[in-house]
Amino acid sequence: MTHSSALVIGIDGGGPHCRARLATLHGETLGNGEAGTANPNVAGFDAAQREILSAIQRAFEDAHIEKQRVAAACLGVGGVDRPDERARLQAWAEEHIAQRAIVVNDGEIVLAAGSPANWGVALIAGTGSIAWGKSRQGHITRAGGWGYLIGDEGSGFDLARNALRAIAQAADGRGEPTRLLDTILSHWNLESPQELISRVYRSGLLPADIAALAPLVVQVANEGDLIAQRLLEQAANDLATTIIAVARALDLGADAIPLALTGGLILETETVRARLIEIATARGYHFAPVELVREPVAGAVRMACQIG
Repeated sequence: MTHSSALVIGIDGGGPHCRARLATLHGETLGNGEAGTANPNVAGFDAAQREILSAIQRAFEDAHIEKQRVAAACLGVGGVDRPDERARLQAWAEEHIAQRAIVVNDGEIVLAAGSPANWGVALIAGTGSIAWGKSRQGHITRAGGWGYLIGDEGSGFDLARNALRAIAQAADGRGEPTRLLDTILSHWNLESPQELISRVYRSGLLPADIAALAPLVVQVANEGDLIAQRLLEQAANDLATTIIAVARALDLGADAIPLALTGGLILETETVRARLIEIATARGYHFAPVELVREPVAGAVRMACQIG
């Protein structure tokens, strides 16, 4: 059996699912596990902690190793930006998970996974959106991440919500016709636009359920729909504004700035990625290299190994 002093755990708790990775001190993956959201702003700290432990349990099971307290852990968790929140989660992690633990913003593990030099800007654009950055000197800042009610511009939820607004306006004659109307009605098996009201407000949809419409917007845009294309342009513009806000706050200058990208919308939509970079370049910011991070949990493992 692998000794606990030779084990680390990385947690990616930034999205609708919590992912845990059990690894050796050299970063070799032993097992992976997944559970529900670990964002305490969604369901509270107790629920977030339960999901983290559940994901860890499944990682141990995947590795065929008995669950045990490990040498080090890094928890990259959304919704714990205040020092008191991080301290609370760190103390809990050191009691239940590892001898040494660090709790960081979920953007930091994306940067750790996507930037070998461990500085630059990380952008997450999935159900929600947030940018996180670190300078060469170690200064950090963030932009976005205000949640679906007052922020998350350029996210999958934001894109889908704007699409729903566009089809409501089209149905009323207040906006231009768009193929999004028939496409989304068909996707939800609805017969008339008016049925959207009960579907959106009375069926218990979560933000992630709304965000699941985003690929349909991309599809319709690729088919030539002008409204859908404008929505993608707006998403790219909003995301460019977010990463530029971070680069400006850190005074990263005109040199090439490493950019790490993750999240379903940005990973799966090449047109938004390309336009994002074009807009940023036109505003005087050069982001390079640009890395797609499909497994942010790898950054959490890397950071855990550094403290192990």
